[in-house]
Amino acid sequence: MNVVIVGAGMAGTMLAIRLARRGHRVDVVERRGDPRRTNGPEAASISVGLSERGRAALRDIDLLQEALAEAVPMRGRIVHHSGRVTYQPYGADDTEVLHSVRRHDLNITLLDAAESAPRVRLWFGHRVTGLAGTEVRTPARTFSADLVVGADGAYSTVRSHLHRRVRAEFHQTHLDWGYREFTIPAVDRPEALHVWPGRRGLVVAHPNPDGSLTGTVFLPFDGDTGFSGLRDPARAGAFLAEEFGDLTDLVPDLVTQFLAHEPGSLVSVRTAPWQHDRVVLVGDAAHAVFPFYGQGMNAAFEDCAVLDACLAEHGTGDALAAFEARRRPHTDVLAELSARNFVELRDRVRSPVFLARKRIDFALGKLVPGWRTLYAMISHSSLPYGDALARARRQDRILGGIGGVGGLVGLGGVTLLAAARRKRSGRC
Repeated sequence: MNVVIVGAGMAGTMLAIRLARRGHRVDVVERRGDPRRTNGPEAASISVGLSERGRAALRDIDLLQEALAEAVPMRGRIVHHSGRVTYQPYGADDTEVLHSVRRHDLNITLLDAAESAPRVRLWFGHRVTGLAGTEVRTPARTFSADLVVGADGAYSTVRSHLHRRVRAEFHQTHLDWGYREFTIPAVDRPEALHVWPGRRGLVVAHPNPDGSLTGTVFLPFDGDTGFSGLRDPARAGAFLAEEFGDLTDLVPDLVTQFLAHEPGSLVSVRTAPWQHDRVVLVGDAAHAVFPFYGQGMNAAFEDCAVLDACLAEHGTGDALAAFEARRRPHTDVLAELSARNFVELRDRVRSPVFLARKRIDFALGKLVPGWRTLYAMISHSSLPYGDALARARRQDRILGGIGGVGGLVGLGGVTLLAAARRKRSGRC
């Protein structure tokens, strides 16, 4: 086929590589300039967490080791609260880790691989102005295709044109919180995600290969302690020191960095259908989610793998319908989980009850075959999101049935039962 992919970000370049390897001719059309030719703000882009879903997609196209060469493993969260620092591991063992990667660097790795593929052409500085059937129009050129893929983000132009043809549902939610980014100089323990859960805000920081951290501060847009009320340096400094404690000691120029840029917005998108008449959406164009589960990029990579498989299994029309049927129920679940995890990061990571539940889950994961935390199923496996949530709810019902004093007895019973099973099977 002749395939036109609109968007040269993570999903667009990943899909171009996969489709070219199957023999398709691919044109990737991007409105921005080539990010490999700039050292501007995009070159210092945010870091993101690469989970098992993303690693599996990169492994499929032989780019995993190259991507991990500039990544930092994150084995858990380091929570900073009220002068105390606690460590919360992500998984039951060292195999269950995330990797912090710079979005810009990984995008360049994918762009270089796409450009080196003989059937891929990259077109930068081409803004899509029209879509007629599978004919993609820009001011400078018209592209004819057998398949058009919208990989052009949460504010997708392809999606807008697609919705003019079908009776579409579209739900866009902007969180009433925004974010600003800053850099934390090298710290002693970089191999973790650092979290500062304040009463009126949240800071999350990813480690970088040089030992520094890329921090993101999340605050409401409005109010005296929101971005709109913290424009004065003295007021902003007092608030940050009060809310995030040791962060101001770690970052001497925190206020300067905090006030350097306007806050960004956070958007979640749900839409249906994703496809019609040989046009299909992937990644954020189909299902943008809030960043608090760290799955946006990973879900987009997984989209590419599933769409590639569906195209290999079916004719184009059937493949697009099969892709949407296979993915959309699960990305709807991811949207719910991502919104819910915002509350966890902001409020619950410092809760003794939350931490006790985490310890029980980890203990059961080591003792009971098949028992996994929801976080582990989402981040350390490729189990579909909806299936992971259903399994976690079944486990919650089990834990709910062994609450209170009886819970201790029940948990002891589970422990003994698991030990007996291991003894019978000859495992230590």
